[in-house]
Amino acid sequence: MRLLSLLLLAGLLPACAAPESGTPEFFAMDTAARLAPPENTELLARLGYSGLGGRPSTARVHAEALRTKGLRFLNAYHVTRIDARTDALPSDLVRAVDDLAGLDAVLWLAIQKVELGDASAARPAEQEREAAVDATLRRLLAYAGPRKVRVSLYPHANFWGDRFETCLRAVERVHDPRLTVTFNLCHWLKVEGGQADPLPLIRRAGPRLEFVTINGADAGDTAKMGWDRLIQPLGRGTYDVGAFVASVRAAGYRGPFGFQGYGIKMEPEPLLAETMAAWKKMGR
Repeated sequence: MRLLSLLLLAGLLPACAAPESGTPEFFAMDTAARLAPPENTELLARLGYSGLGGRPSTARVHAEALRTKGLRFLNAYHVTRIDARTDALPSDLVRAVDDLAGLDAVLWLAIQKVELGDASAARPAEQEREAAVDATLRRLLAYAGPRKVRVSLYPHANFWGDRFETCLRAVERVHDPRLTVTFNLCHWLKVEGGQADPLPLIRRAGPRLEFVTINGADAGDTAKMGWDRLIQPLGRGTYDVGAFVASVRAAGYRGPFGFQGYGIKMEPEPLLAETMAAWKKMGR
């Protein structure tokens, strides 16, 4: 991200994209904060995190523990498959929403696969998949709305929804304020490569972008790298995450940033302490 650093320093980003003062919310995902709810809460509070992103099945117990320290349970990650041959809302999505009901948390939804029946001659298979995704999302929102659960699409490498733009287009088509999108730095680097500029799509997402996840990573031909190089403690790696955060803020994003710690072979306390120290050095 040297180019982004130079643009920011040279004042070449649009004037309307000037960053605002204030520190954005910074939470940990349960891929890094892997302790039991009471211990997780104590650790996150002591280190200065704003809360946790977890899973639907354990959301309630984590949320209750976090509230004792004034922290938030922000979102719950869930992977689903969509079957175009049925009009019923998948039972796993019903359970996920029920688990989150009343918690003021977001269902972080990764769409792994979209199953089709006999291909229609009227339109290509990908259009059929998009139509099935849109219909399922509308049914999901209709079920989740009365239970005060919002939904944010989570791009994930090697899934149907692997690209940020694919998820953003679904959000745009459904056009419901209860449906947003998440940007995951590690998955962007894996899918799009290290030279691709995410800012045009981030600007296009605007208020539809609800979360951004970050971590240390290496720069270069990132599409060919393993997760051990694409997911590191914040502050490690050669990719300029600080410049990325600054550019996202300059583009107008004011939502939370989350730390992705999947696969990092460190105990939670030193991992989260090192990451928080790096976050504070970013001055954001």
